[in-house]
Amino acid sequence: MLLFRWLILLLLLGAIVSFVFYTATGQDRFKRYGLLMLKWVLIAGFGFFAVLILERIA
Repeated sequence: MLLFRWLILLLLLGAIVSFVFYTATGQDRFKRYGLLMLKWVLIAGFGFFAVLILERIA
């Protein structure tokens, strides 16, 4: 459980930093990295909540 929380937090911070770099430099690669990390934040979040739901069922 704690691993999922840290993974989500680190990915979210990485996406925020990437978007800050994009706004500062205007380079599209930072926007692409930010969107990629944001996608993985959503996947990790869905996985986290799936584990919580499965623990409640079992």
